[in-house]
Amino acid sequence: MPWVSLCQVDELAEGRGKYVEIGPFQLAVFLDQGKPYVIDNRCPHAGGSLSGGEVHDGHAVCPWHQWAFGLETGQLRGRPAVRIRVHKARLCERAVKPDLVQAELPIY
Repeated sequence: MPWVSLCQVDELAEGRGKYVEIGPFQLAVFLDQGKPYVIDNRCPHAGGSLSGGEVHDGHAVCPWHQWAFGLETGQLRGRPAVRIRVHKARLCERAVKPDLVQAELPIY
């Protein structure tokens, strides 16, 4: 799977989501304790936009009904059988420009 650049790290606010659409992927990008995370944007409960939520205790919290999904596992807190897709994420350091957040996405 190729690494795809999603945004510059300076476009993210610690603990807050950012919506990014790349081809068929609708993603929520978060920065938690300086580390980037990328998950599918759609909450399976009622379709809420997870990028509109915040991070609490390592979980992306849906702004509609407060369902909390682990940033590393995608599992719903308290109900691990319910999960969203998590994509591997990394920072791509650049010498002169802000670092990029990249995700490993299947070829589309």
